[in-house]
Amino acid sequence: MTFDALGLAPELIRATQGLGHTRPTPIQQRAVPGALTGADLLATAPTGSGKTLAYALPVLQRLLEQPPTTRLPSALVLVPTRELAAQVGEVLRALAEPLHAGLRVAVLFGGVSINPQLMRLRGGADVVVATPGRLLDVVAHNALRLDRVGTLVLDEADRLLDLGFAEELDRVLAGLPARRQNLFFSATFPPEVQTLAARLLRQPLRIEVAASGDDAPAIAQRAIAVDTARRTQLLRHLIDAEGWRRVLVFVATQHAANTVAAKLHRGDRYATPFHGGLSQGARQAVLQEFKDGRWDVVVTTDLAARGIDILAMPVVVNFDLARSATDHVHRIGRTARAGASGTAVSFVTASTLAHWQLIEKRQGLSLPLDVLPGFEPTETPPPPAVGHGGVKGKRPSKKDKLRAAAAQSESAEQGCDSEPR
Repeated sequence: MTFDALGLAPELIRATQGLGHTRPTPIQQRAVPGALTGADLLATAPTGSGKTLAYALPVLQRLLEQPPTTRLPSALVLVPTRELAAQVGEVLRALAEPLHAGLRVAVLFGGVSINPQLMRLRGGADVVVATPGRLLDVVAHNALRLDRVGTLVLDEADRLLDLGFAEELDRVLAGLPARRQNLFFSATFPPEVQTLAARLLRQPLRIEVAASGDDAPAIAQRAIAVDTARRTQLLRHLIDAEGWRRVLVFVATQHAANTVAAKLHRGDRYATPFHGGLSQGARQAVLQEFKDGRWDVVVTTDLAARGIDILAMPVVVNFDLARSATDHVHRIGRTARAGASGTAVSFVTASTLAHWQLIEKRQGLSLPLDVLPGFEPTETPPPPAVGHGGVKGKRPSKKDKLRAAAAQSESAEQGCDSEPR
């Protein structure tokens, strides 16, 4: 199938081809025609499958067919992170520029001064890409009205619909027209999120593109058993032995990102941290330098698990395991994008073995647990919990358990300063 078969305007097809896209991906083949009918969509597709273009094309097509009479936004794209906002904005601007329709795309996110964003909105905008918090700040400054939005897009909808964004999303929705088109896209939609999404959508067209067959990302997964205190040493060994020159390493906390990156850098590996504790300018600089080949290793939190699109990312390492099977999918999806192949390596310690087995079960995986010569683990798994989880009201919460696990990981990392460099 070609883009001509999707019902798009010739000038939009030319703009798409100008970005190097010659044939629509499966999610684009199914989502674009459905969105052009005006229907609500609930679309699931693997990371790197072309979801951004799947909603950007119908959004721009609608603006071409019904040119806006005001500079109030006709389309609103909500995303969970600053990096994804910038990336989506780049795609929309690159598509809109050759159309010669004078369409304006505004990108709003926090972590930087709000004043330049307010200034750029003085000329209005046809499409707004924003994180919820900064969008609400801009609306509070009376710099933007949302009462003319005809299309709402939630990119990484599962994250936007979870409890972390619930209050902000409710406030945004309250400012939108009741009659609008809703396009929800994500790589994963847990059942509880699907239930919530169903309440916000009107007879949605459900689209699910499975990661199977020729369309599945070519990710070779590997699990390696290792003692907690030797993970940095193992990472150094793999970087050298495998000849890795671009690696994205996931850890549990900002402190761990700083610590692991510093130890790698002291060992003559070009490594740097990337996390929410950095300024927006520093984060943008790290990403650009990583894309340009300035850094061999970027050590990051789950901040980079979504919305980071770096072509030719050959290796992802789970230094700390993801908190859930869903987060694991998003992490490893940073490799093998745009038809490329990649490798995802997970370090499994004695204390995280049970969690790894749960991730395997929920992802339908069955990987051998490799043991590398010289890195044979000596730790033993902790004893199983006694009883039925403790007294109600006194059991540690999920957050308490995550904090304890992170503290244990950081303590072990701090104790391995004596390992070879």
